[in-house]
Formats: sequence, C-alpha cells, structure tokens
Amino acid sequence: MNHRQREEWRRLRREARRARRSGWAEDGEDEPPPDPKRPLTAAQKALREARAEANRKIGFLAHAVPYVAVVLFLLVVAGFRPALIVALAWGIGLASHWFGAIVAPRLHKRIIEQEVHKRVHADVTRERRTLADAHARHVEELAAGVAHEIRNPITAAKSLVQQMGEDPTARDNVEYAGVALAELERVEKSISHLLRFAREEDVAVAELSLADVVAAALDTLSDRIAGLGVKVECDVAEAGTLRGDGEKLRRVVINLIGNALDAFAEARTPAPRLELSAGKNLAGTEVWLRVCDNGPGMDAEKLGRIWSPFYTSKSTGTGLGLALSKKVVEAHGGVIEASSAPGAGSEFIVTLPRRTAPPVEAR
Repeated sequence: MNHRQREEWRRLRREARRARRSGWAEDGEDEPPPDPKRPLTAAQKALREARAEANRKIGFLAHAVPYVAVVLFLLVVAGFRPALIVALAWGIGLASHWFGAIVAPRLHKRIIEQEVHKRVHADVTRERRTLADAHARHVEELAAGVAHEIRNPITAAKSLVQQMGEDPTARDNVEYAGVALAELERVEKSISHLLRFAREEDVAVAELSLADVVAAALDTLSDRIAGLGVKVECDVAEAGTLRGDGEKLRRVVINLIGNALDAFAEARTPAPRLELSAGKNLAGTEVWLRVCDNGPGMDAEKLGRIWSPFYTSKSTGTGLGLALSKKVVEAHGGVIEASSAPGAGSEFIVTLPRRTAPPVEAR
C-alpha cells in the first residue's frame, strides 16, 4: 500500500467515524451523512436521535460489562477487599459515564423544551394582553364617540322643547320645533350609520364598470357640485370592469366626493377643483380610483384619525363615513389610502382586485 492509498484509507475511516458519532451510520452501513444545505425531515430527525441514543447506551454497556467481569474475577481470585476497592474506583468513572451518556442528554432536552414552552407561553400571553388592551381602548373610544354624537343633539332638542313648554304661545316655537326636529334627525342618522357600521352586510358580487359607479355618484351629488361651483375633472374610462357590489362602491365614492365638498364649503375654497382618475395596474389584476381635491387639507394628527369611528373635523357629520368606506373596500379585498397636508388638499386612492371574489360578508 503506497502513501496515497494509505491517506485515502484514513480519510474513509475518519468519515465513517464522523458518521457513527452523528448517529447516521453504524458499522456495516453505507448510508452517507446528510446534506447540510437541506433541512432534515421529521423522520430523519427522529432516526438521528434514536441512533444517537442507541450509540450512547451501547457505549455505556461496553464499559459496564468489563466492569462487572473484572469485579467478579477479583472477588473470586483476590477476595472481597481488592474487589471492593476496584469496584469503587472504577464505579465512580462508570457512574459519571452513565450520567453523561444517558441522563445528561435527556435532562438537557427536557430543560430546553420547558424553557421554550415557558417563553412561548409568555410571548402569547403578552400578545393577548396587548390585543385586549387595544380592543378595550377601541371600545372606549367608540363608546365615547357614540355618547358625544347622540348626547349633544338630544340635549339641544330637550332644551328647545323645554323652552316651548314654558311659553306655548311664543312666536319662536315654530323655529324651535324645526331646530329640535333637525337635531333628532341627526341622532337618527348617527344611529343608522352606526348600525350599518356594526352590521355584517352581504356583498352582492356582480360584473360592473367603475366608470358607471363614479358617474352614478357624481349624478347623486350634481346639485351640490353646481351650487359650490366645483370644477370636476373626471378621467375614469381606462379602469374597465371589476367584480363587486355596485351600490356599496357607489356609497364609497359618494362619501369621498361628499367629504371634499364639505371641506370646500367650510373653508370657502376659491375656485374649488375635484379630480377623479382611474386605471389598472400593469398586470391588469387590480383597478384603482383616485379622488383628489384642492381644499384646505389636513395635518398629520387629523390624517391619522380619519378612519376612527365617530371622528370628524367637520361641524356636522357622524364621523362614520370613512370608517364605513374602509370597511366596504376591505370587504372587497381592497385597500383605501389617504394623503394630505394643510393647504395642499387631500387625496384618496382606492385599490380593488378585478377578479378576486370578496368574502361573503363584510368584515
């Protein structure tokens, strides 16, 4: 055997020893070690652990059998005392080997499993507590909004009715009655919007044209648009068709345009302008609608709260319009985004899938 053959033989022996230590091969087996670049399957992991456990037990028995044989031999040949001395001296090492080979791996695995379970349980508990706190804050904000939105008009109507009762023949009673009715209608509108927001409504999916939806919304608000002298620029023909609920999407567009008109009216915006554009993404899988105005705009604080139920920066309104719009868009599997800055107007972009069927119920 030359030098090269000896080196090759030694290399093969080293690989065989490494395979036996890793628990993947035993004497007489030709199974190669696993590829480190590929993850192990559950069966491979179980086989690896079982072989490692068997190797440790066989190694311990390889020490225990000579120990028993030598002790018995000394007991017969040399007597009790020499046998006892050798048994104690060798037994300490054998016990240490037993603990390191048999007990320590199991104990190590058990401690790791307990620690992992403890940490996972703590993380899950912490996450649940965080979600519960967030839900509680949301419920508190919603309850405060409902109370504010209903209490104020009821208080005003009650005060007016009391004044009418104090002087039933007063000239102002007709005016008071009109104002009280307007306040009660405001309460009715708030409750109606709240019920719509809380109710899980079915989405009637059908093939529709986004241009038709926008045209229907503009037609609904045509009188207000003309009264405010708003210049409307509409370019939505390129969006094409999609599957969705036409009536609910029409309400979304009405709400977005209506908010812009309210902003124009309150800020008395000179030369108000409203831009509506639509189109498809490059893959043709989504359609988008952009509603942009040149109104007063919003600061970062207001922009961050516009989706919250009952939040409104207008003197009138329920504060549920955008929350309802977001709910409808998400029920269609889409998203709605907003951007704004003081003095720079506001922009809303609605993105909807063209063919993806929405869930049965709005979420």
